[in-house]
Amino acid sequence: MRIAMIGLGRMGANIARRLMLGKHEVIAFDRNEKAVTDLAGEGAIPAKSLEDIAGKFEGAPRIFWVMLPAGEPTESTIEAIIKLSSPGDIIIDGGNSFYKDDIRRAKLCSIQGLHYVDVGTSGGIWGLERGYCMMIGGEDETVKLLDPIFDTLAPGYGTIVRTEGRHSDDDRAERGYIHAGPAGAGHFVKMVHNGIEYGLMQAYAEGFDILKGKSSEKLPEDERFDINLAEVSEVWRRGSVISSWLLDLTAIGLAKDPELGHFTGKVADSGEGQWTIDAAMEEAVPVYVLSAALFARYRSRVDTTFGDKLLSAMRFGFGGHVEMPQ
Repeated sequence: MRIAMIGLGRMGANIARRLMLGKHEVIAFDRNEKAVTDLAGEGAIPAKSLEDIAGKFEGAPRIFWVMLPAGEPTESTIEAIIKLSSPGDIIIDGGNSFYKDDIRRAKLCSIQGLHYVDVGTSGGIWGLERGYCMMIGGEDETVKLLDPIFDTLAPGYGTIVRTEGRHSDDDRAERGYIHAGPAGAGHFVKMVHNGIEYGLMQAYAEGFDILKGKSSEKLPEDERFDINLAEVSEVWRRGSVISSWLLDLTAIGLAKDPELGHFTGKVADSGEGQWTIDAAMEEAVPVYVLSAALFARYRSRVDTTFGDKLLSAMRFGFGGHVEMPQ
């Protein structure tokens, strides 16, 4: 299939590369001309503008995948694409947009005969190699039409043991993607995914903070332990019930720099944590861990700990996220 990738940042460029490896044709556009040139050198069709993109399709429907930061960059780009589109064209938002924005955009697109799909995409900078976990919202027929794209991007069965007792005629979840529901449902599931991510990361951060603190001079000398945190993270990866990809990234970070000295610990958040708490409040669902994890990130911008540095290391590890400026 031919698809336009708009936004060639950390994830957009690698999504385009994985699609090309799967024999799809990619029209590449970014305001950074070098990013376009680099991808063109790997086989993409370069575009100079959104208008240029629209003219590079050979048939219908035209598929526009927007991979930009949530908020104004995505909003203005989708507005521009709508003006360039014809009935039947498909607009995909693969970033981390707020799900209520998707619902609004889908209604606007429907009025003009366009199809809107939201794709919550997880996999970070590792997705090119590992594949992307995707949570998709949109109309059934449109999502089915796009299935070759999602199948290419997804991890596939891999080496994960199939879930005991699972019986389903739809194996997409086992291959790494689901059709979660109508427009907005994909980003809603991804939003909660990121809220949970905050909680998991905070648990690791606090645990390692406790381990590191055991060497403090504030404790009686015979109760101090100089624990090798890199070794702890490594052994926990192997057979422990708390093993995970986040723990893998923790082990990598500590192996490179046990003191995490190149991180300040000022931990940013990209909005999904707060949106998850907002949704929980709307539904009257208590979320003690997720809210505490979000507030810990706010606190880190004033008073940092070793655990905060570990959070920054994990965020850099899976998404290439750069810390907030001091």
